[in-house]
Amino acid sequence: MQGLILLDKGGGITSFGAVAKLRRIYGQKRAGHTGTLDPMATGVLPVLLGRGTRLCSLMLESDKGYTAEFELGYTTDTLDCTGQVLTRSQVWCGEEEVRGVLEHFRGRIQQTPPMYSALRQDGRRLYDLARDGIEVERAPRDVTIHSLQLVAHTGENRYTVDVRCSKGTYIRSLVDDIGAALGCGATMTGLRRTYTAGFDIAECATLEQIEADPSAHLMSADRAVMHLPRADITEAQTSRFMNGGQLMLERVKFHSQAQDGSLVRVYGGQFVGLGQVDEASGMLLVKCLTAGGDGA
Repeated sequence: MQGLILLDKGGGITSFGAVAKLRRIYGQKRAGHTGTLDPMATGVLPVLLGRGTRLCSLMLESDKGYTAEFELGYTTDTLDCTGQVLTRSQVWCGEEEVRGVLEHFRGRIQQTPPMYSALRQDGRRLYDLARDGIEVERAPRDVTIHSLQLVAHTGENRYTVDVRCSKGTYIRSLVDDIGAALGCGATMTGLRRTYTAGFDIAECATLEQIEADPSAHLMSADRAVMHLPRADITEAQTSRFMNGGQLMLERVKFHSQAQDGSLVRVYGGQFVGLGQVDEASGMLLVKCLTAGGDGA
């Protein structure tokens, strides 16, 4: 079995825990998610089963969308409301000031990854170092905030923003930076991922919905890479490709132009995997297989 599940992850469960439940539901040993969500966060979590897990790395490059809630007036060590309070400050600003400061965080910005993150330094996860009371220097990195809109003022010092951003953006850090710019601190109190890898939250199902009817929520694995050009091959070519053999580009039927080095979805009646265009050799190379064969 292989396929794609679009999970609406609930709060209070890790991404790993959610995937483990899907393994049990579908009776699969191999399953992988794309783009970890913190336990407190909810929303879109694409999960691939079986040979489809070979496509996971191709889904991490996309932009993401979030709805984030935050409260002004305090900061924590984790940058969200699950952490230990570090500072408390009087809040002098209101909705107008919050709207104004958001302008400074649109476009390409530099962001320092939080200590409580899964990034590694010297072989150790940053969150493991943080739990041991160790803070290390982290190099700022460029991220892009495509859009940042205030969508609700839900309480005296509570706000909700809608964010569309590049991969690698930490919304907790964005909220912390907004609080610092306002001079009163801010802490993320809720996070929902609404978009990732080309999938919207409206397409997703909860664990409860999936468990009630597993087959209704299992999609073909190629849904994960529909943004790639398509190539169709013959039965004989399929046999060769699935055994790791290269194919002559001139004998492959491409549905749209594929540039040198680009990946393509390969179909031999069914989705069989990904190929890579190599114009220098005039061949379609095997990138990975999702049906039969041993593959890469």
